[in-house]
Amino acid sequence: MESEQLAQLCREFADDKKAENIVVLDLRGISSIADFFVIASGGSDPHLRAIMNEIEGELIRRHKIKAQRVDGDHHSGWVVLDYIDVIVHVMREDLRSTFDLEGLWGDAPVLPPPSKS
Repeated sequence: MESEQLAQLCREFADDKKAENIVVLDLRGISSIADFFVIASGGSDPHLRAIMNEIEGELIRRHKIKAQRVDGDHHSGWVVLDYIDVIVHVMREDLRSTFDLEGLWGDAPVLPPPSKS
């Protein structure tokens, strides 16, 4: 699966669980860390867990894609799902504001959501 398609699927699955302020940053040509960051916010620890479980579960169930690494947990307020070319950050809004990943990667274009047919 292409990294852009994977990033869009992560966005879709996060949206299915009502994640807030979902942003996909296109890091291609800017960083060797990954091709895309998907950043999403949740309003509470259970909401973070639901978003994380939806992304992980649906990627495994539908596409047999498993995260290479998961850092943090919903209790910490920040979970990172590492799919090598796509890194998903699911964060509480207060931590998202504090760490400002969008600002740190301000040179990265924001990938628009796919158009609905």
